Amino acid sequence: MRILLVEDDPLIAEAVKASLSDETHAVEHVADGRDALMMLSVQEYGFVLLDLGLPGVDGMTVLRTLRQAPAPKNAVPVIILTARDALQARLDGLDAGADDYLVKPFHISELIARMRAVLRRKNQAVDNTLTNGTITLDIQDKTAAVKDNPKPIALSRREYALLAALLARPGAILSKRSLEERIYEPGEEPESNAVEYLIHSLRKKLGPQVIKNVRGLGWMVDKSSH
Repeated sequence: MRILLVEDDPLIAEAVKASLSDETHAVEHVADGRDALMMLSVQEYGFVLLDLGLPGVDGMTVLRTLRQAPAPKNAVPVIILTARDALQARLDGLDAGADDYLVKPFHISELIARMRAVLRRKNQAVDNTLTNGTITLDIQDKTAAVKDNPKPIALSRREYALLAALLARPGAILSKRSLEERIYEPGEEPESNAVEYLIHSLRKKLGPQVIKNVRGLGWMVDKSSH
């Protein structure tokens, strides 16, 4: 699992990163709230461990911004790691969207146990799909299905990324540039007709009317029809 650790104390960060790496997780560490927001905007994570007292942008702002992001990014599990042990601070963190709250100093074994508990709750509660009533995208399996034919349809990585961007905001028109930002990793150079090619491919797989072109503006899928 890819984990984002947002912690400005280097000793704590090193200990947490080492322990989670031993658990076969891929841990990326940043020490600044602005860096955290940047990483969350360009990468998908399975978990976020978030300190509150951060330079640049504080942890509560990072958390609120994350929870306001489009799906599925806004559903990533978050545990707050902080020295703020007052009851109101814990309540504020949970109300802002944290899944759990761990006060420093803590034992790594308790952190890992709490992460497992959060994931169990998430797996029981979250519907791992995006849909507008006509097209359903399985976030876990990276497959799509149409309303009249529920058989899963395999998608390439970029087909999935493009369709997920559209289904996260049914009815919204997304420009070519915004779609390129979703289908390419940072540092990759977009090919000139990549978006058009992927939309053509998705229409062949899912139906010619599932993705609509709004001339001069971009593409969209219809709002929910259920």
